[in-house]
Amino acid sequence: MADPTLAERRAQYAALDARLDGPNAAAERDALKADIVALFKAVEQEAAELTQLKDEIKKLVDKWKALGAASSLAPEFNAARPVVHADHIGASTFIEKGWSRLSLGDYEGAEAALRRAIELSPNDPQSEALLGWALMLQEKYDDALMTFQHVLMREPMNALARINVGYICLKKGIFGEAIEHLSKAIRLDNDKKATLYAHFYLGLVYLERDMFEDAQTFFQKTIGLGPNLIEAYYELGRSYWFNGQRDEALQAWRDGFAQNKFNPWGKRCAEVLKTVEEGGEP
Repeated sequence: MADPTLAERRAQYAALDARLDGPNAAAERDALKADIVALFKAVEQEAAELTQLKDEIKKLVDKWKALGAASSLAPEFNAARPVVHADHIGASTFIEKGWSRLSLGDYEGAEAALRRAIELSPNDPQSEALLGWALMLQEKYDDALMTFQHVLMREPMNALARINVGYICLKKGIFGEAIEHLSKAIRLDNDKKATLYAHFYLGLVYLERDMFEDAQTFFQKTIGLGPNLIEAYYELGRSYWFNGQRDEALQAWRDGFAQNKFNPWGKRCAEVLKTVEEGGEP
């Protein structure tokens, strides 16, 4: 037999509410208590089971994200849950919803919720920062750039927003501005994730400009700061390869695969190793 639906539980609630207002309520007092307690316990149990299922669904999300991890160099969204306070206009509800949607990879849903939050509470830097993430991860780079720039006008020390601007400039081919923002994030050095990605994206900027030795320097620093960022090994190998340093390239890819052979980028390191060892090009 299927579990009771929410509608059925609400029907049980309505029936109890009607009995409490009915002429026989006093006579049924003990029976009403037992039925109310039974309903409460049933809903409490179902809520606990749903919470557990919700946590398990997050594991599915992580697996889904891994499917596309090796095709995107965008920073992974893992911002801390926002600290929001209940407000009479309801913006906090939409900020929470936007953060949850971002965490689940539902970037369109996050954008809708966060735009509503900003309508209710304009110029809120927390909402705008989260909206910037939602736009960037949908590759709506122009809108994301404008949003993050608004954040930086009010919070110039926001290193995560700054490296996201650097990443967007990299994707748009605005290399000078990318270097400016990423270098500033490194100088700020007030967020470990931002500092790590700033080095990595600077490596990509110099790789795009065929400045291979500069790229190598930044990829090596990235690996020193975060050995688990396997894409840095992959890109380090490419920067060696295109600079004519075949042996160093092969070693970088071997190191990346050895660091985490189950990671999508670790697998790409293994794939490119096989390709070049068979006489192909990365």
